[in-house]
Amino acid sequence: MSYDPSNIFGKILRNELPCHKVYEDESALVMMDIFPQSRGHVLVIPKAASRNLFDADPAVLAEVMPLVQRVAIAAKAATGADGVRLAQFNETPAGQTVFHLHFHVIPMYEGVDLGSHGGGKADDGELAELAQEIAARL
Repeated sequence: MSYDPSNIFGKILRNELPCHKVYEDESALVMMDIFPQSRGHVLVIPKAASRNLFDADPAVLAEVMPLVQRVAIAAKAATGADGVRLAQFNETPAGQTVFHLHFHVIPMYEGVDLGSHGGGKADDGELAELAQEIAARL
């Protein structure tokens, strides 16, 4: 299958839809997941068009992975999480629901179960506050 630029992340990258932006540079956008699996769940979205890991340019991966690391460190510090889970899904059977390459940075808390992928929508006020707190630590 080929990349479809009408996906929701493509629209967000083109500023056609809003997001709770944490950080942006020439290669990627970092935003809060509006359907978080845990408090502080962040998405790192490369700007280069690719459906997922299978068709991604290796140079894009090399450029974005240090940012994924920085975001994980910042999200852990901002939320006081006990750990961080990284997730990246490739195709529907693996759980991919948005077909634009992206990385989930999910703070994990001791004794707290992870919410379901794509579960309930988070409070916009809390997301805006978390975005600022994480951005301040980048």
